[in-house]
Amino acid sequence: MWLRVSLFAFLVTLSAPAADGPLPLAKDYYDRTLYAESLKVLLPLQEKDARVNELIGRNYFMQNDFKKATEYFEKCVAAEPNNSQYYHWLGRTYGRRAETSSVFTAPQYASKARQNFERAVQLNPKNAEALNDLFEYYLQAPGFLGGGMDKAAALVEKIAALDPAEQYYAKARIAEEKKEFQTAEVALRRAAELAPMQIGRLIDLGKFLAQRGKLQESEAAFARAEKIDAKSPKLLIERAETYINTGQNLPAAKRLLEMYLKSELSPEDRPKEEARRLLAKIKGA
Repeated sequence: MWLRVSLFAFLVTLSAPAADGPLPLAKDYYDRTLYAESLKVLLPLQEKDARVNELIGRNYFMQNDFKKATEYFEKCVAAEPNNSQYYHWLGRTYGRRAETSSVFTAPQYASKARQNFERAVQLNPKNAEALNDLFEYYLQAPGFLGGGMDKAAALVEKIAALDPAEQYYAKARIAEEKKEFQTAEVALRRAAELAPMQIGRLIDLGKFLAQRGKLQESEAAFARAEKIDAKSPKLLIERAETYINTGQNLPAAKRLLEMYLKSELSPEDRPKEEARRLLAKIKGA
């Protein structure tokens, strides 16, 4: 729910040369999804540097240890209370805790996720990732937890100011929630037109069309994405999952997942365990 996040700002922050010490080494491990190795480098360091705590928190987040991740992101916002990025990651972590906790504690964590997303956007209205996550929260959360479609719709104009293509994705999400599927399709097509080299736009379109039973049009969208980057891990696993969900072309889905498992992934990519679970579905079909 809150996983649509770019690492651009983080990579810029931690782009120091290797001579500066262990932090760049830990960052390199993190970028290659070697989270345990990254933590081995980071944990012995003094925790006075918020950058160190942030990277520790991210590693724990990627390992699904959301309680530990919360601890370190809380340290980050305490040290730098005006840093939008730290509040955003704290919000994401509380969001995952809400998704993975009991019905008794989930509302508390969800509310904290919203509060931190709102604070991140308040501190930096140009933090596009935080704005997108706040939009998704408003769209999906019930009113008693501070959600609401009207609140989500109110953010579309702000999203448009930062990314014209993203605004159409947001409009598609709202239309889909309203079951206005034709409107959603038009919006997704417009997003792909505005950002023709963004492979994710075509993947979003391909998945949506497949869900609507428009399999030939879905395949055309995936084919366009393949021309941009045939080895994109995101394309490999999302296309394979679409084939599995629609019961079509399972041999191709198997091939795509095997390619995914051989790919060098980044923290933005889905864990290889998910690809293995999808392969198990094919074998069990």
